[in-house]
Amino acid sequence: MRFNLSYPEDQSFDVVGMGLNSVDFLTIIPQFPEPNAKMRIRQFSKQGGGQVATAMVALARWGLRTKYIGKVGGDELGSFSLDSIRQEGVDVSSVMIEPDATNQFAVILVDGISGERTILWDRDEKLMYRPGELKREEVCSGKILHLDGHDIQAAIQCARWAKAEGMPTVIDIDKVEPLTRELIKEIDFVITSSRFPSLFTEIHDPEKALLKLQQYTDGFLCATLGAEGAMALVNGKIIYSKGFSIKAIDTTGAGDVFHAGFIYGLFQNWEVEEILKFANAVAALKCRHLGGRKGIPTLDQVQTFLSEVGDLDNPSSGLLHQGSIK
Repeated sequence: MRFNLSYPEDQSFDVVGMGLNSVDFLTIIPQFPEPNAKMRIRQFSKQGGGQVATAMVALARWGLRTKYIGKVGGDELGSFSLDSIRQEGVDVSSVMIEPDATNQFAVILVDGISGERTILWDRDEKLMYRPGELKREEVCSGKILHLDGHDIQAAIQCARWAKAEGMPTVIDIDKVEPLTRELIKEIDFVITSSRFPSLFTEIHDPEKALLKLQQYTDGFLCATLGAEGAMALVNGKIIYSKGFSIKAIDTTGAGDVFHAGFIYGLFQNWEVEEILKFANAVAALKCRHLGGRKGIPTLDQVQTFLSEVGDLDNPSSGLLHQGSIK
C-alpha cells in the first residue's frame, strides 16, 4: 500500500514541525543507582533534544527543507537549544523567545548495560503558546506538518489550520490528556509510543488497543515498539515491522528519529512496509551513539546497514538513496 499523498503547492518548506525542544544532560552509568549511593559516571554529554526539534534536524540532514516552530527560554539553555537547531540548517525564524522562562531540559540516566534510559525533565509553563501567538501562514508554510501533543491546544489549532490548507499531518504522541481525543481526530498519521494505545483505550492487549484506537481517528495508525520495531493498522489488519538487532549505547531520541524516517518515506511514496523498515533502521542506528541527534545516520549509512543485514533483495529498497521530493 502506498499513500500517494497530495501536498500544497509552492511551499517554502517540505516539513514544518511545531512542538518540543530541549537541552539534554546525558549520563551513562554502570547500572541504575540504589538509594543513598554514590556512583562514578561513564560518560557525560550536553546536547539539543526534544521530539519535534530532533525530527526536524534528522530530516534536514537527509536533504529536506525544514522549519521548526516552538518556544525557547531566555536563558543560556534556550540559547543553546536554539543554536543546536539553527546550526543544522533548520529554519528557526518563527521560534519565540520567552525572556522570563527557563528552557525545557532533561537529565537522562542511560543504563550502561542495556542502553535504556530514564528521563527526568522539567518544562516551564511559560513555554506554552498563548492565544494569538501562533501564525497560520508560518504553520502552513510546508508540505507536511509534524506535531507532538505536549502543548495540546496549540497542536489542535495547528492541525486544523493544516487540514484546511490540505497539508498532511503527522504526530508523535505518548501521553493522554482531556483534549487528546480532539487532537488525534485531526491527524492523518498517528504514530504513537508503545504504551499510548493502551493508555488511551484502557485495553491492556496492544493489538486490541490499536484496533480500538481506530474508532477515534480516520488517520493511519502505527505504534513504535522499541527494539521490537513497530506495528501498524493497514486495511483493517495489524502488521508488524521487525526491529533491527544492534548494540545499543543509548535509546534516547530513537522515537524522534523513527518519526523523521516515517516522514521521509512519505515523501518518497514508498510502500508502507518500506517506510516502516526505513524508520526502524534509522531509529536503530541512532541508538549506537549517546544522545538523540549525534547518531542520526546518513542515507548512505542506512543503505549500507540494510545491505549488510540482507534487506535489499527487493529492488525497491534502492529507494533508500535520496530521491526527489514529490
